[in-house]
Amino acid sequence: MKEAVFTDKAPKPVGPYSQAIIAGGFIFVSGQIPLDPASGKLIEGSFEEKVKRVMDNIKAILEAAGASMDDIVKVTVYLKDIKLFAEFNRVYAEYFKGPPPARVVVEVSNLPLNADLEVEAIAYIGGKE
Repeated sequence: MKEAVFTDKAPKPVGPYSQAIIAGGFIFVSGQIPLDPASGKLIEGSFEEKVKRVMDNIKAILEAAGASMDDIVKVTVYLKDIKLFAEFNRVYAEYFKGPPPARVVVEVSNLPLNADLEVEAIAYIGGKE
């Protein structure tokens, strides 16, 4: 059995997918790009601001599912420019109190709406659902 997650505090999906799905004690958060939840448009600003927007979107989706950033067990990061890896890490680290989740980071040639990054996450909630 699976349950879709939706919150107005994160961007509405721009295609046929859910913000997240809860299944088998896990929350699978769809890839998030730096979209403003209110306007549905990519934010302007520094790369740091874009990373924060993506991470805040993920946080909002997890909270809507009854979870937190500390429940994340695996993250996949897509960067258009791997040279931004260190800057991404600096901002990303601010979002985790305990041991950070397992992660992979890859450089890609393009992303939806020509975004600079996209991040997807898997959280474990076990018996919380």
